[in-house]
Amino acid sequence: MAMTEKSFRDTSLPVEERVELLISQMTMEEKVYQLGHNAPAIGRLGVPSYNWWNEALHGIARAGVATVFPQAIGMAASFNKELLGEVAAVISDEGRAKYHAFQQEGDNGIYKGLTYWSPNVNIFRDPRWGRGHETYGEDPYLSGSLGVAFIRKLQDEQPDGRLKSAACAKHFAVHSGPEGLRHEFNAVADKHDLFDTYLPAFEMCVKEGHVEAVMGAYNRTNDEACCASPTLLGDILRERWGFEGHVVSDCGALVDLHTRHGLTNNIMESAALALKNGCDLNCGETFLHLTDAYNNGLVTDADLDTALRRVMTARFKLGMFDGAGNNPFADISYETIACDEHLALSRKMAEQCTVLLKNNGILPLDSSKLSTVAVVGPNADNRIALLGNYTGTPSTTITPLVGIRDRLSGKARVIYAQGCHLFNDIVEPICEPDERIAEAVSAARRSDVVIACMGLDTSLEGEEGDANNAYASGDKPGLSLPDSQQRLLKALKATGKPIIVVMLCGSALALNWEDENADAVLNAWYPGEQGGYAIADILLGNTSPSGRLPLTFYRSDSDLPAFEDYSMAGRTYRYLNCTPLYPFGYGLSYSAFVYDNLKSEQTVAAGSGSSVQFTLKNTGSYDAREVVQVYVKAEEPGMLAPHWSLYGYTSVNLKKGAATSVEIPLPPAAFSLIDADGNRVVNAGCYTIYVGGSQPDARSVELCGVSPQSVTVTVTGNVVLDN
Repeated sequence: MAMTEKSFRDTSLPVEERVELLISQMTMEEKVYQLGHNAPAIGRLGVPSYNWWNEALHGIARAGVATVFPQAIGMAASFNKELLGEVAAVISDEGRAKYHAFQQEGDNGIYKGLTYWSPNVNIFRDPRWGRGHETYGEDPYLSGSLGVAFIRKLQDEQPDGRLKSAACAKHFAVHSGPEGLRHEFNAVADKHDLFDTYLPAFEMCVKEGHVEAVMGAYNRTNDEACCASPTLLGDILRERWGFEGHVVSDCGALVDLHTRHGLTNNIMESAALALKNGCDLNCGETFLHLTDAYNNGLVTDADLDTALRRVMTARFKLGMFDGAGNNPFADISYETIACDEHLALSRKMAEQCTVLLKNNGILPLDSSKLSTVAVVGPNADNRIALLGNYTGTPSTTITPLVGIRDRLSGKARVIYAQGCHLFNDIVEPICEPDERIAEAVSAARRSDVVIACMGLDTSLEGEEGDANNAYASGDKPGLSLPDSQQRLLKALKATGKPIIVVMLCGSALALNWEDENADAVLNAWYPGEQGGYAIADILLGNTSPSGRLPLTFYRSDSDLPAFEDYSMAGRTYRYLNCTPLYPFGYGLSYSAFVYDNLKSEQTVAAGSGSSVQFTLKNTGSYDAREVVQVYVKAEEPGMLAPHWSLYGYTSVNLKKGAATSVEIPLPPAAFSLIDADGNRVVNAGCYTIYVGGSQPDARSVELCGVSPQSVTVTVTGNVVLDN
């Protein structure tokens, strides 16, 4: 009896074998076309078309209605890996529900697939960078650990290797502006900064998160184009870290190889260079020229098959060739999209994102003592400022005005006045400058308190090429609020009424005047579609604020090195050489917490991790969440070292008067430093571990009124760790 021919659709076979069976039946031209983001169908083999381009930064994006969570930088301010994981699980549920619905309608278009080009784990090294709000902030460990939490829950890898969806860590690597130069820029970073700051988050996403994809950046790094870099894609990603997924180019980046970077002579050579150096999938059309490259001997069958093997493995893991009834995620209901439970999670995350920067005692507001409240400012009712970029279509849009009105309904009157344009001198055409200030002042004079909703939105900070961006490239020209808003705030201050400033923004601003003159300052980021409820509940004391800053708020542009300088000297809390306005890790609460009985091992063997144990008590009068932070400092580094580095954190909810024991593990890397050659070295000596609700720096201690606890451990021996 003749043996049955094996089929790539046979789900009983290992994925690796199924992939090889499919590839073996494809022509060279068919292989080439499958390496573009908009892969066509192969009718004779029954392979459907597939568009790889999809986004899920803080909710399913650009594919219609989906739950819109706070922007990534806001979720980073929660310092809550577990909650971020819950968010990612919801995103993947909604993504699966939408994907299967689109499949039923025969829609295989852009933003309709299961390969999400998220998260963005670039380091937010400079607050002027327009895309910084897509990231998890300036710290490598925070960015990496949050990235891992997001990836694990988004992908939901099953024991048999199948994925609910595929995540993508981007943009690899050393990429954080200027946006206007990204297609031609050469980011120069020495080996120390490369492995100390720019690469650790990606390494964690690969080694711990098992991320399916990595996206290359537009720019060059140390003269090599990131999407065709033998160092980044070959030596580091594949060889050192053992990455087994696929690499995708940023969109249109391969054209830059010959048109902007000058590394090749034409598009055929660019396609060949990228493929040979480890780029497997092209967002764009450059890889269509691989046919010419093949015919001219620039690439081989083996080159095509290597890339195709990685790309098709992802599609098989996602169950795209398994047939009906064989996918564990196919039964996720369409009704889960933007359901009440998901909206509640968005609201919860918005609450935990919000950072209280200043409070002279005015907050929380006592609604029983309020008769009239003025809600003013260009972001008071700005729906765009809820969302950030790479966003879905929200089913609800609860602006601060809407949220405050709802929470004060039947208790106090709310008067609204826009006050000014977000950045222009006029709101309406054919008007005098500042034509809305008088209305806002009138509202303030008639109110008990003024809630001034200021800040930015994605018309002022974003990605190069965004059509609605008010600046040429999306980067901010400086750290100050737009002049129109500054004039409004000063006019409100002149009324003598208490002023609470609520900031909606995606980056650090120099809020010196606000810090000196406002009664309270609350930073809500781009808080998602339920953000207005979260803001109102914090203002009124229904929830205690608990967010912490994931990036440094500088006092002035003059505190920043040149934007184009990628050296970490003078950047971020780890290498800061000035006193910030608000430090990384800072945030106030309505309650108070006491740390006691801090303990750790007295000695740690080189290459080993450790842990700290302590008692945490809520001694205040509010139920609240405390963000515990653990920093480690090498006391005798013997090489270039940061002031201290975050290597542990957790989130603890405590009722007023309650106490609990807490233990936080520290990875082996906590007791290591990066040497000049990029090696992660553990040197024998003393290391100080700081534990508290903030950094141990003088400014944090001044603002918080309490110093973190500390304990010293001795590391014995010397060793070089893998990185």
